[in-house]
Amino acid sequence: MGEPFYDDERVHDLVVVGAGPAGSAAALNALRLAPGASVLLLDSAEFPRDKTCGDGVAAEVFDLLDELGVTGIRELGPETPRLRLRTPSGRAVDRVAPRPNRVIRREVLDAALVDAAVTAGARLHRHRVRTVEVRDDRVVLDGSIAARVVVGADGANSVVRRALGAPPAPPEGTAVAIRGYSPVSGEPGTLSIEYAGGTYPAYAWSFPVAGGGANVGFGVFDKRGAGSRAEMLERLAELLPGQAPAPGTLRAHHLPLSTTPRFQPDGRVLLAGDAAAKVNPLTGEGIFDAVASGILAGRSALHGAGAGAAHRAAMERTFGRHHRHVVRLARLAARPQFLDAAIGAAGAHQRVFDCAVSLGLARGVVTPGAFGLVAAHLARGALRRGLRGGRRAASRALG
Repeated sequence: MGEPFYDDERVHDLVVVGAGPAGSAAALNALRLAPGASVLLLDSAEFPRDKTCGDGVAAEVFDLLDELGVTGIRELGPETPRLRLRTPSGRAVDRVAPRPNRVIRREVLDAALVDAAVTAGARLHRHRVRTVEVRDDRVVLDGSIAARVVVGADGANSVVRRALGAPPAPPEGTAVAIRGYSPVSGEPGTLSIEYAGGTYPAYAWSFPVAGGGANVGFGVFDKRGAGSRAEMLERLAELLPGQAPAPGTLRAHHLPLSTTPRFQPDGRVLLAGDAAAKVNPLTGEGIFDAVASGILAGRSALHGAGAGAAHRAAMERTFGRHHRHVVRLARLAARPQFLDAAIGAAGAHQRVFDCAVSLGLARGVVTPGAFGLVAAHLARGALRRGLRGGRRAASRALG
């Protein structure tokens, strides 16, 4: 492993726990802003490694990576210029996205980002963090790894987040998904989403991967409605007939949605990515939020003892309005009538579609024009029976 990565005397400028997109982005930005800083990346896995995910990477992610000076990532997966969404009632939209997204396997994407961080000057070591001790002048991990600031980017089951005393995510703030790889591809160049009917919001996805085949899966946006593994696979088969995943590729995981109350205390420990509950409640997308929050954490880490307060403020400035909009929209989208109206409006109007893509894949907000078109569809459509004042009701829900 090279030179020892801890001793009783050394205090690293920054230790990042978790070397996924959030952690790598934090290390990259800290080193970009403070070249020569001592940055240590810790991860329990050896890279490359698989990661349960849909593998879809929004176009805006590459903008963030460009800012960090990370190049060549776009070429790692195929362009998917189209996005196709269909509701249980048959409402559908199939359009070219404002910019082409891509599908990159996480074992490829994450390894490339880790390599970029190491090239920039971070040191990567395989290590599973078990304890976090916050002192006045440093943070000590496992009794022997000291840092002026620690970034917890260690995923949905974050040890760092729990050590800070964060309350557990409520079931309604936790999505559950199962993912596999099918040898059968879906629509070429298209990210396909099939919404499922039922008590809890859910959908199946099919995203084409490099070399043929597709990343397929099924996710439920409320842990209470997940059911068993067998039940989730049954729903997947119903929604994506003919695209059965290879059994050996199946993986299930939990996703902490950004509907969970914000948690970032003062001090020397920061949270980013899934550890900060940064998963979009409309789509389950987490890579954009992971990279963006990691970048913010890398900058905030330079504040030392004031890092926590700086990071909390930066996250609110960057994501606050977006969070408020997607949280309210997620509640509305749980109503089949509203989902039909939104998909219908997106199919009829490019600006509604573009707004939906930005909301679901990056940090967009509801624009007045797009909102008005959805509200008009809502008022004319399925909600007419029980919610005749559709525009007023939706306006109240969105605030």
